[in-house]
Amino acid sequence: MSRTLTEQHFYGKKIVMENIFITGATGYIGTRLIKALLKKGTCRITALVRKGSEKKLPAGCEMIIGDALDARSYQDHIAPASTLIHLIGVAHPSPAKKEQFRNIDLVSVQEAAQAATHARVKHFIYLSVAMYPAKIMKDFQESRARGEVLLNQSGLRTSFIRPWYVLGPGHWWPVLLKPFYFIARLVPSKKEAALHLDTVTIHQMINTLVFAATRPPAEKQYYEVADIKKGPRAQVNK
Repeated sequence: MSRTLTEQHFYGKKIVMENIFITGATGYIGTRLIKALLKKGTCRITALVRKGSEKKLPAGCEMIIGDALDARSYQDHIAPASTLIHLIGVAHPSPAKKEQFRNIDLVSVQEAAQAATHARVKHFIYLSVAMYPAKIMKDFQESRARGEVLLNQSGLRTSFIRPWYVLGPGHWWPVLLKPFYFIARLVPSKKEAALHLDTVTIHQMINTLVFAATRPPAEKQYYEVADIKKGPRAQVNK
């Protein structure tokens, strides 16, 4: 039996449980992802939570109180997880949050990579961002790009999830831009940018994250906006 899997028995039937550790578990994506993974019935979730946010965590998962900006506060509590999903990031990113991108987004992934290496995690999932050049969010993209470089250098087997903007409750305003995306796709010089910087829905994001969590790549895997929009079934046929 692998150190990263555990067995449970349900009406005499053996079920192999996958252990997953999640940072950013109480956020916009994290809470929904936890519920989706638990619904599968084959995932055991351990969530990193900062003190004071305990009540935001969905029921049914284990909780570790720690600091996402300090690997030492949680690295000894990751095992026996085989997968670490890193969702930490500044809420509602904007050009005005340049320093927060460096001090939170980048530092947190540096610490998470250290913690994952310490715990001998087999699969790291990183919520990154679309890397097509966009001047207005250059600092945000730069911090995530540096995070990707760091993970590639770490030797961790990594899945990189690269959305641009995730539509969902409280995050609907970009819907107003949809007509402009449609028009841009008809203009040859704008088409590529419109495709790479398109929006995805929270449902599409959760489906992609669940898919990635249950299918570790041989070395690394990138999920671009188009992949997220097409969904897991399309991924199987890539």
